[in-house]
Amino acid sequence: MARRSKNGDASFIMQGSILAIASIVSRIVGLLYRVPLTATIGDSGNGYYAAAYEIYNIILLISSYSIPLAVSKLVSARIAKGHVKDATRVLHGALIFAFISGGLAAGVVYFGAEFFTGVILKKSLAAIALKVLAPTLLVVAILGVFRGFFQGLGTMIPSAISQIGEQIVNAIVSVVAANALFSYGKKVGGVLGDVDEYAAAFGAAGGTLGTSTGAFFALIFILFIFYAFSKMLKKMVKRDKHRSTESYFEIFSVLILTILPVLLSTTVYNISSLIDQGIFNNVSLLQGYSEKESNALFGIFAGKYRVLINVPLAIASAMATSIVPSLTSAFNSGDEKLVRKQVNMGNRFVMIVAFPCAVGMMVLSSPIMQLLFNDSSRTASMMFVIGGCSIVFYSLSTLSNAILQGIDRMITPVKNAFIALVAHVLVLLALMFIFDLNIYAVVVANAFYALMMCFLNQSAVLRYSGAYIDIRRVVLAPFEASAIMGVVVLLMYKTFNALFALALSARIANAIACLLSILIGAIVYFLALFFFKGIDEETLLKFPGGARLCDIAYSLHLLR
Repeated sequence: MARRSKNGDASFIMQGSILAIASIVSRIVGLLYRVPLTATIGDSGNGYYAAAYEIYNIILLISSYSIPLAVSKLVSARIAKGHVKDATRVLHGALIFAFISGGLAAGVVYFGAEFFTGVILKKSLAAIALKVLAPTLLVVAILGVFRGFFQGLGTMIPSAISQIGEQIVNAIVSVVAANALFSYGKKVGGVLGDVDEYAAAFGAAGGTLGTSTGAFFALIFILFIFYAFSKMLKKMVKRDKHRSTESYFEIFSVLILTILPVLLSTTVYNISSLIDQGIFNNVSLLQGYSEKESNALFGIFAGKYRVLINVPLAIASAMATSIVPSLTSAFNSGDEKLVRKQVNMGNRFVMIVAFPCAVGMMVLSSPIMQLLFNDSSRTASMMFVIGGCSIVFYSLSTLSNAILQGIDRMITPVKNAFIALVAHVLVLLALMFIFDLNIYAVVVANAFYALMMCFLNQSAVLRYSGAYIDIRRVVLAPFEASAIMGVVVLLMYKTFNALFALALSARIANAIACLLSILIGAIVYFLALFFFKGIDEETLLKFPGGARLCDIAYSLHLLR
């Protein structure tokens, strides 16, 4: 057991890295296809797309979002004891649960689409996109069970590969279907009297069709992987000699008791986006904005700002997913030292990535918007300047959420999320009614919510795990290195942009200057991180390609 724990220490970072790379690739693919998608459906289409997704995400949270984490936790705990038969019973019980919860959720969303979008969000045309998304709820529920099962076995590779494949299929189908349905929507709008809005709404439905198709592809792929693995699983079951096998009643009981706290936590944690949209749309109408204006503004927030913010957050999500099985195993075996070490390592890994991403997006907000969306408006770039810091807060709170669940403090994140949500709503209302900040109120309130969750969760993690966070290495070092990187990136961008603008068009000059300054910034950050002692050989080796990075560091005399 001790040897397993030691392996688990290095393993969860590596497995998290694999999933993080897959998540980043998926988010980048998602970001890239949103560029032509946005060009087709516009900010209004993004508004309908976002409205449909808010409803879909909340129902997904309630019905099946917590399934992968719960299955992973339960399977990991049983595999750690050598109880493979019980682990397979968890799989079977979870599949039954997924069919029931996913099927009910799909029916509710499909038949209640007009109510959700028209009555709650005041965007009735978003019902078209929401109905297309409805069957995805069943597919994702079943998919989540298999992903959670493999994660509980200690491998993130099936989840990683299926995630990338899902996003690639999603991207292709979304762009093609959005163009086709946008044209169809124009014809419908020509008959019903509002060409632009119907075209945008049907185009958004094309985008959501990609989500459904991608999820179905991922399910087929992971079923194939499971079929290939089934022979090995049968051998593992035969080697399991323990006699007191858990009954399906016991499995269902522990499954539901595990899912419910995770469900409550993730629902409260993520419902803020739906509340944001509901409050913003209704208050904007009261303040004299038209439905079309508020829809376009929220489309910028959801379709540009939040899409970009979510790319670096993939690191924290991946690390959170990978840390639960190893933490559960260490916690159940009573290895307090390993629990503390994993908590520290997880926080350190996430902060090394989150800080430079936050600073980079704040410094290059306008160039990035011009590069990706050809958007030079002040509205879009100011969102990143104001809310870029939330990348750090959301990264820490996402990881700490999973850590608390891994050490069996399941209710704590629920309480923290509820406290933060209430404060978030009060701040949002004050910023909109008193300060009239409009869409910027949503950005500030989101950053405040993330900060509250970060503080409450981290306090609980330190209290219950006994871990101690090395502020110098975990927080100050990446912050200082990121600050230097930010100054260099800004100076490099301005210099390159001015030079290339003499011979090239403004858009091409911006693109080259932006990419070159980001590349130089990454190198500067890497060097500065060693200077401020924010990374050492042990940590570097746990990164993908860590051995090669160590060789480079030694050759540059950064490591001794």
